[in-house]
Amino acid sequence: MLKYFATIFIAIQAINTPAAGLNALENFLKSTQSGKAEFSQLVTSPAKTEVKSDTAEKTTAKVKTSSGAFEFLRPNRFKFVYKKPFEQTIVADGTTLWLFDVDLNQVTARKQAQALGSTPAALIATAASLKALEAEFKLQDAPDANGLQWVIATPKAKEGQIQSIKVGLKGTADTGVSLSVLEILDSFGQRSVISFSNVERNVTFGADNFNFKPPAGADVIRQ
Repeated sequence: MLKYFATIFIAIQAINTPAAGLNALENFLKSTQSGKAEFSQLVTSPAKTEVKSDTAEKTTAKVKTSSGAFEFLRPNRFKFVYKKPFEQTIVADGTTLWLFDVDLNQVTARKQAQALGSTPAALIATAASLKALEAEFKLQDAPDANGLQWVIATPKAKEGQIQSIKVGLKGTADTGVSLSVLEILDSFGQRSVISFSNVERNVTFGADNFNFKPPAGADVIRQ
């Protein structure tokens, strides 16, 4: 009988225990209106099986690394500046999403509203609230791990290239919650892990910080 009541008590606790990851994400969205950080990105492509002379050979997965700086200002501005191994800048200015490839001297411009719906940027830089995110993603609390609270976000749009995004957050209601890790799985099985460091919350940016002007001589492609 005692074991029976203990089981019921544990079950009730599980029902009434707040979802740590979702609470942390909601706290982050409410308390952080701007921020900047350094980031490192590890992209792992799935191993492929090739058939040679009627023998299947499995190739090793390809791994690429990059690093740079990230800034954002809610509700609709952010900037990724990749510094290594190749220079590339991605800027959302509130209207247009710009991508500048330095080596190619090429700029791609897309309407921001059409480009950001179910993307990682929506999770960390453009969403106003948890409710707003739920319009684009199915959000699920995940177990705490590695000192972080986790949320799994699955895009509701089926035609996108993102399968799922796992968001790792750290901090408390007292110290503030900050973004620590993004794990992105795309429809091709490619996994990207973006780790953030030297995070600063609620930073004051200059009025033109998220403006972008295509460099002279660059090819500009508008989509």
